Amino acid sequence: MTRYTHILLDHDGVLVDTEPLYYRATRACLAELGVELDLPEYLALMVEGASAWERARPLGATDADIDRGRSRRNALYRELLVSEPIAIEGVEEVLAELGHHCRLAIVTTSLPEDFAVIHRDRNIVPLVDFVLTREAYRRSKPHPDPYLAALARFGIGPDTALAVEDSERGLRAAVAAGLDCAAVHHPFTESQDFSLATWRVGSLAELAERVLSGLDG
Repeated sequence: MTRYTHILLDHDGVLVDTEPLYYRATRACLAELGVELDLPEYLALMVEGASAWERARPLGATDADIDRGRSRRNALYRELLVSEPIAIEGVEEVLAELGHHCRLAIVTTSLPEDFAVIHRDRNIVPLVDFVLTREAYRRSKPHPDPYLAALARFGIGPDTALAVEDSERGLRAAVAAGLDCAAVHHPFTESQDFSLATWRVGSLAELAERVLSGLDG
């Protein structure tokens, strides 16, 4: 078993339960432009890193309409972040334990403004070495850029680093960066293809057990 010295953690769906809320906000604001976005289509677009907003153009939406829709979506999403439960039980405890043995980073496609709202009253960020949000790299997942940026920040290659993801898009990004990747189960993305994952685990606690058993060995 590989002895991992660094763990690169996805954020939404792994550390906080926010992905269903982002879909809700996107679906609601696209509906104002006449677009009905069901979950299977949203998940398919998510895998490719594609924009659902392009579906509004054949219905007559202009660039300005789409920009306004995105702004409304962002505002609604932030309202949901502070009004809905998004904590995942045991995350802080697992990160604290892993942090005794490995270097940790969060590698996310979240906008920095959204990330700040999520972590206003949480104790997750102090448990990791650094955070890379969407402005920190050129191309988003499923491109490898976010993970390559994290590896460069640590000054390491991919051989002893493990990515942790809950989506096929993130898994593709990790694999493209040359990383092993553990896929953590989340019901929102469970229909996606995780066949490229090094491991599939039910929770972060299960992941920690595997990583730490490798260190003990």
